[in-house]
Amino acid sequence: MSTDLTPAASAPTTPDMRGTTTVPWIAVIAFTVLACGLAWLVTIPLWMGDGLATPIAPLILPVMMFTPAVAALIVTLFLRRSAGRRAWRMLALVPIKPLGRFFGMLGIAVGISILVPVLATFIAAATGALQLDLVNFSGFAAALQAQLDAAGAPNIALPVGVLVVIQLVSIPVGAVINSFLAFGEELGWRGWLFSALRPLGIWPTLLIAGVIWGLWHSPIILLGYNFAEPNLFGVALMVVGCLSFGILLGWLRLRSDNVWPAVLGHGAFNAAAGFAFLVSTPDLQPLAASPLSWPGWLACAAVILLLLALGQFKKSRLPQTGA
Repeated sequence: MSTDLTPAASAPTTPDMRGTTTVPWIAVIAFTVLACGLAWLVTIPLWMGDGLATPIAPLILPVMMFTPAVAALIVTLFLRRSAGRRAWRMLALVPIKPLGRFFGMLGIAVGISILVPVLATFIAAATGALQLDLVNFSGFAAALQAQLDAAGAPNIALPVGVLVVIQLVSIPVGAVINSFLAFGEELGWRGWLFSALRPLGIWPTLLIAGVIWGLWHSPIILLGYNFAEPNLFGVALMVVGCLSFGILLGWLRLRSDNVWPAVLGHGAFNAAAGFAFLVSTPDLQPLAASPLSWPGWLACAAVILLLLALGQFKKSRLPQTGA
């Protein structure tokens, strides 16, 4: 069975793919160099300062998230010389019709992206990599008390269980808020890059985009972000994590024919990424807690296998009018 996503001969030719049967490798290389180069440039203050403890780190990290979007816009407007509707399609900002299907995919994006961190936590618990505390929520209580003590604030006023419920209920709101930052990444990865790579077929597109996305994180992973592994092992962990979850975001992009479900899914994943910290004991290890580490890989694999069993990666199940 062919996995090529280029339109069949009888299918209508879309504006962004008219006459395009091969990958624009020069543009892809330029985009990758720009996105990664800008990420390193933006994070220079962290490397010259105290790393992730640098006071302006909370400002630097969101700015870094927009470097793929900047790279995509530069390549689209100047190197590929796309304009108007062609540019919108190349960036996967359209189509968003029919609206019922569009909003349905947004809902699926939120569900999948919250499921992965939750499932990863229970996988880690089942293997003994972390211990759950679903009664006293001692890990979350200890972390919260430490923050209050550092700020000189009073002790926790509400029961910890109530605070945990509030955190969980607020995840969908956090998904929407985080989506504003996730848009900066997704416009590049699942937007422009996917459009450029699609002549290769489904799986090469998913795999190449995932690897590039993972390597792009190197400036902060080498500072200890996510895994507390400031070395090449940490980078490798991030590459596999982005590759795993990137397949799910890529499926959302391919299935919806636009970037918006991937944007919301990315935001939801970030909002739910701390689930393990809410329900575990204080002695939580980063490699067991992160949904981008091995428990997350297994969780993503389970969802991917389910989608494969349902035939969701078949060419016939994917739109043939997109980029």
